[in-house]
Amino acid sequence: MTTETVLTNARLVLEDRIVSGSLIVRDGVIAEIDEGGSAAGVDMDGDYILPGLVELHTDHLESHYSPRPGVRWNAISAIQSHDAQIAASGITTVFDCLRLGSDEDDGFRTGEMRAIADALKAAREENRLRADHLIHLRCEVSSSDVLEHFADFETDSQVRLASLMDHAPGQRQFQTMDQYTLYYKTKRGLSDEAFAHFVKRRQESSARYSDTHRKALASACAERGITVASHDDATLDHVSEAVGFGVRLAEFPTSLEAAEASHEAGMSVLMGAPNVVRGGSHSGNIAATDLARAGVLDVQSSDYVPFSLIQAPFVLADEIEDLDLAAAIRMVTATPARTVGLDDRGSLTPGKRADLVRVRRETGVPIVRTVWRQGERVA
Repeated sequence: MTTETVLTNARLVLEDRIVSGSLIVRDGVIAEIDEGGSAAGVDMDGDYILPGLVELHTDHLESHYSPRPGVRWNAISAIQSHDAQIAASGITTVFDCLRLGSDEDDGFRTGEMRAIADALKAAREENRLRADHLIHLRCEVSSSDVLEHFADFETDSQVRLASLMDHAPGQRQFQTMDQYTLYYKTKRGLSDEAFAHFVKRRQESSARYSDTHRKALASACAERGITVASHDDATLDHVSEAVGFGVRLAEFPTSLEAAEASHEAGMSVLMGAPNVVRGGSHSGNIAATDLARAGVLDVQSSDYVPFSLIQAPFVLADEIEDLDLAAAIRMVTATPARTVGLDDRGSLTPGKRADLVRVRRETGVPIVRTVWRQGERVA
């Protein structure tokens, strides 16, 4: 039996423009876009209708699973809570980040990430999820056991994206010791002596493992059809290496030089939406808005604040004269979907999934009023 829904009197955010009109959903798919009015249908009262947001990098699930240092929540309840907040933020496709590679800073035990992935799979099979959840493996290449942990996931069809990271001092995000000291010494409450040992261990591990592991993981992902992302690229050498590895997504480049080179090489450049909303990077690197002004910001991610993904495009469109709202919305819908090969979603186009978000601005803030995934209301 065919099911049909008509949304009328809406501002439809298409890829290249915003039009007033109606949208028809039939059997979970966008059937028609009508730039005129419709006598029948559900009145959207002039609200925006956006494609469902596509989130490629969020650590938010981890904060539900481990809400305090040393505290572990039941994986099922953590997933359900995370999923509800994701959907309420207008995100209909989410890549949940799971970290691979032992790291004394995170306190996670071997096997915990695999257990979370298994719980996600069960939730999907039991139809308990509002959003469509996939997995993004955050691979710490300086870790001695990252390849061993990757082997636990290499045949998991949930895994569609992997990023290659090195958080050692002097590398990528932390190019200066001032940045590293501020972030880690303060965070961990270390004495000068303990911090010196911490830094030494990390630097030695990076020198020993990073290059070999980066190459091995890039090769393994290519064999399995997993999209590869670079992480915190800072220099032209970093970008050149990423090109050689077939990287399609450049996450959080720390300099304009690296962002411009990545964009020019055909990679999608991703920055955090909290960076946009806050007006700058929390670690002192380049501001996402500066990349947008330079025309080299392609994708935004909510990173650690789910609702920031709907806020940031409106902030950019307000602040940057040459960037309209339709183009800003592409950064959280069509472009991330294409980057990871999800060509069935990401735009208000007939034939694509009816993943939709109804939004109204209240005193400048976009408020998510309704969310549909494949035509079914989920928030």
